[in-house]
Formats: sequence, structure tokens, C-alpha cells
Amino acid sequence: MRDSVAAMTFALSSDELLTTTRSVRKRLDFDRPVARDVVETCAQLAFQAPNGSNQQGWAWVFVDDPDTRAAMADIYRQGLRDHLARDRSGEREPDRSSPTQQRISTSVSYLLEHMQDVPVLLVPAVARRYGDASTFQQASKWGSILPAVWSFMLALRSRGLGSAWTTLSLYREHEMAELLGMPAGEWTQAGLFPIAYTIGTDFKAADRAASESLIHWNRWSAS
Repeated sequence: MRDSVAAMTFALSSDELLTTTRSVRKRLDFDRPVARDVVETCAQLAFQAPNGSNQQGWAWVFVDDPDTRAAMADIYRQGLRDHLARDRSGEREPDRSSPTQQRISTSVSYLLEHMQDVPVLLVPAVARRYGDASTFQQASKWGSILPAVWSFMLALRSRGLGSAWTTLSLYREHEMAELLGMPAGEWTQAGLFPIAYTIGTDFKAADRAASESLIHWNRWSAS
């Protein structure tokens, strides 16, 4: 029974999977349990992702304990307060009044309120920390965790689950590490990921028309 449950997937083509895996917040099902074997199957698929020198220098902390999830949610909300109080000089703010940004803001607020209700939370981390990291060091570090995390999200989608890449908790990275017993100063957290079955599976491709004008061939064009 364990293997059959973990192996259940939707009949999505590779293109459909890639274009309909969305950040899910308001459509996470807080009432449906998520079995550990389903999560671990998705993680094993994610472990196949390319990573730096095949070192597999990552760590995946999954949390289904209610009290720990509640504490993680509190850290996440504290991170929002830090984010709102940050120095914004030099930042370019998006137009928050647009319908798209309003919808995203409502979605983020909903997850902020309900993070502790999500059945499973994930904190993925990558080994090594750098001080003033060069572009090479940054790319090497993130390139060793981002493909795996995206593969994990694709695996979730194919099984009727969803997630969202959230980063507010990183303002309180040390507190999160202490809560989860992560070795101090040795790992870089990539974010906080809610994991739950989705309410419905009818996700659609997003409008990415604005990105089409940003394709360049042979050299950067001004237009």
C-alpha cells in the first residue's frame, strides 16, 4: 500500500507539468493529511537533480509536528515584520495597486495567517556559508539547491500537492536553525516551503508575455 500511494500521479505531459506548477497558497488543503512516504518519494526524485560536483551538499528538514510548525510560523511572521522595517533605499517597488499584485498580496497574507496549519513544512538547506560571496560562489551555492527544490515542487504537483517558495523566514535564519537543531553557521537555508494537497488540480499556465521581449540572441539588445 505504501508504494502504491506514493506512486500515484496525474497524467500530465512534461510541458503541462512545467507550465502549470504554480506557487500555491490559498488553495492548500489544511485538512487533508500528507503521508510521509509521499513526501519522501518526492524528495528522492528531487535528489536526482544536478548539483555542484555531485556532492549532494544539501539537507532537507521536513516538519509535521504541530508545535514545531507553529513555532516556524511565528518565525515566518516575525520575518515579515523585519521585511517591512528594512532599509528600502535603492529598491524598485512594483506597482502594488495592479490587480495581479493585489491578488498576490492577498494570497501571501492568507498563507501568513495559516502557515502553522499546513500539514508539512520544509526547510531545505545547502552546505557552506560565504561572507562577501563572489558571483561565482553565489552561483555555485544556489545552483546546488535550486534545481532540486524545483524538481521537488514538480514532483508534488504531479501527485496533487502544492507548495510555494517563501523567504521571509530567512530574516530569522538563525532562530529557525536553532529551532530545528541545525548546526550553527554551517548551512544556508533556501526558504520555507508549505506542503499540502491542493484544493482542485486545475492549475493553468501563467501569462509570461512580458518575458518574451527579454530574449536576446548573440548580444544584449536595447529594445
